[in-house]
Amino acid sequence: MDILLVDDDAIDRETVKRALRNNASVTRLREVHSAEEGLKAVENDRFDVLLLDYRMPKVDGIEMVIELRGRPNLGETAIVMMSTSDDEVLALSCLQAGAQDFITKSEITAAKLQRSIIQAKKRFELEKKLYDSYCQVRELAEKDSLTGLSNRYHFEEALKVSISNNVRFQSNIALLLLDLDHFKNINDTYGHEMGDKLLKCVAKRINLCLRGNELFARLGGDEFAILITGLKYINDATAVAKRIIESLEAPIDIDGHTVQCGVSVGIAMHPHNADTAEELTKYADIAMYRAKKQGRNQLCYFEDAMQEQFSRCYQIETQLKSAVIQQDFELFYQPVINVQTKKIIGVEALIRWPNSSLNSTPDEFIPIAEQTYLIDKIGEWVLEKAIEQISDWQNKFNKSLTMAINVSAVQLGQASLLSTIKHLLNKYNVSAGSIVLEFTETALLNKDEASEQLINQLDELGCKLALDDFGTGFSSLSHLLNYPINIVKLDKSLLPTDSSEVRHLSIVKGLAAMASIIGLHIVAEGVETQFQCDLCDALNIDELQGYFFEKALPAKDIAQKWLMP
Repeated sequence: MDILLVDDDAIDRETVKRALRNNASVTRLREVHSAEEGLKAVENDRFDVLLLDYRMPKVDGIEMVIELRGRPNLGETAIVMMSTSDDEVLALSCLQAGAQDFITKSEITAAKLQRSIIQAKKRFELEKKLYDSYCQVRELAEKDSLTGLSNRYHFEEALKVSISNNVRFQSNIALLLLDLDHFKNINDTYGHEMGDKLLKCVAKRINLCLRGNELFARLGGDEFAILITGLKYINDATAVAKRIIESLEAPIDIDGHTVQCGVSVGIAMHPHNADTAEELTKYADIAMYRAKKQGRNQLCYFEDAMQEQFSRCYQIETQLKSAVIQQDFELFYQPVINVQTKKIIGVEALIRWPNSSLNSTPDEFIPIAEQTYLIDKIGEWVLEKAIEQISDWQNKFNKSLTMAINVSAVQLGQASLLSTIKHLLNKYNVSAGSIVLEFTETALLNKDEASEQLINQLDELGCKLALDDFGTGFSSLSHLLNYPINIVKLDKSLLPTDSSEVRHLSIVKGLAAMASIIGLHIVAEGVETQFQCDLCDALNIDELQGYFFEKALPAKDIAQKWLMP
């Protein structure tokens, strides 16, 4: 047994050494004269027992005990406090500070000191077991088992404390919420084991972007959080977020597979944005949602306007769910006009939500429906109503009329789309050639084998395929090469308003000529003036659509104004 004796009184040290002289269990006894020397000795060496005098100059025995008990594993040493005083209050203070036993110097004998040392060691062993158990429970309570980061509970408690402290110091606190982009696709493709390995790799990469004084946590799933305190400037958090985004741009190799995993980051500040932990978390979440909406792999700060928009989106989503169940929608139809005859040759079906208390337009509620996958049910309803309507008009007025129907990117991910269209064509006795399925350029951006196969099957079925908003960016030309597109619809933003817009004129002429050369049918959208109508005629554009001829109308008005003899 190795013992360290800390006492500034030489006579008292001799008394202790004499009491231990014949103790066979003592293999080494080292003596120092002050608490400072004792702390250095413990730091550089290991002792089983510390015999410590209470009253010493500069640093007393209780202060040394407190210092030792604040170290990892409680300092690894049992402590017996010694004093010339037999004051019970003093003895209790020593024990409360962390000593295992207390003995007055006047009582020191070989037997009593031996008993005190044995009791102190046994008590320390028990205390150590309790402490280790506490640390294990705390580890489970505060750490994420997969990544070793702080978990949600620990992070939320730390955030509350940081905000409470910041009320006094009035510096800046940044809360960063991070959500991995397309993580679900990786889980679905490679399995959850691969997903777990990816989360570990991501946690390591993000850790390398931090300075060490931030609190980094995994809140659950693929969502992480970072707390940065004491920021001098609000935009300092930007540098951290950018480092994280850039770090995840490089592919990650896992078990021979190369995966790409971006991240969207939302940032909210205290006290600039919110006063409480709950509000700050909510606002950072809103900012993260905005970052994803901007195209993912982005960072976004919270602004007050975001809260209003988020609340509106939530209300629209809630009302949409009811509208889907009640089929509380209506289809309007905009005529498609033959450029030479100026007669109607088809219509485009456009959804409306007339009973929306929020006066939400399709430009607003359709993206929300896509994000919440309500678009699947809405899309099925649109397909059925549109095909039923064209069947009725063809039977009553004109067999050659066509119906253009918009198909979202989400619907393209549904294998049931093909069977749904086949069923509806048979049900209403409509030929596939009467249906024009319109895809936006963004819908075709995420090229995957299943979507490509579905588009080819729709073409083989006989449906016409149209590329909507043609010429507005992304990969228009590559889409014409990769997919069996029959029709291009020139976006209304390309049409010049008069002859002075030379650049617009050149672009439209070039696109029209290119489409004509490769045998594509051309439709000009957004035709609103006689100049635009004449221009399209001169460029041999096949069909026109726009307010110059007609806005979108209910079915009965289309029939009365455009179809009846």
